[in-house]
Amino acid sequence: MGRTSTARERLLDAACGLMLSRGYGTIGVAEICARADVRKGSFYHFFESKQALTIETINAHWAAQRPGWVATLRSDGSAEDQLERLFLDQAAAQRTAKTEGGAVNGCLFGNLALELSTQDAVVQTRLTEIFDEQIDLVHATLADAAEQGTIPAPAATRDTARAVLAQLEGMVMFAKLANDPSVLDGLWAQTSRLLRS
Repeated sequence: MGRTSTARERLLDAACGLMLSRGYGTIGVAEICARADVRKGSFYHFFESKQALTIETINAHWAAQRPGWVATLRSDGSAEDQLERLFLDQAAAQRTAKTEGGAVNGCLFGNLALELSTQDAVVQTRLTEIFDEQIDLVHATLADAAEQGTIPAPAATRDTARAVLAQLEGMVMFAKLANDPSVLDGLWAQTSRLLRS
């Protein structure tokens, strides 16, 4: 029985790592293949283009992250505690990136949105779908928090959920810009104050 190839997964991992550390525009198929230890000809067996690889990388990254979001936002404790844990988890991921790789990578989705939103409608659409799903998850948790009386009922809207996610994404971007995860130290406290203002 033949060996199962891991080339596709290695290409996805390589693309994700390079896109997180350097962005989309500065990397090419040859570099992705070299990092994945996959022949360039094999690349096109799995992906018809760099755009197709990017969409699959986005999908794989969200498939890996989504269960954590759902588990955190449905865990024990109050809804506000769940949101705080989500924020702490995101900050911890940036600290780990800095410790292990020497740089705050930011959010793959946010990075690509900033770089490609006006250049690639297919990528833009997929990123919008993922951000919408994240907003829905936060919105449901805000509704629970309002029902529990820990935030004002008028704050439990989808617009507020979008603002909460924007606060998270924006502060992660600032941490990436400074290459300093301590920028995220007061993130939840700031967001909590905004929910009550």
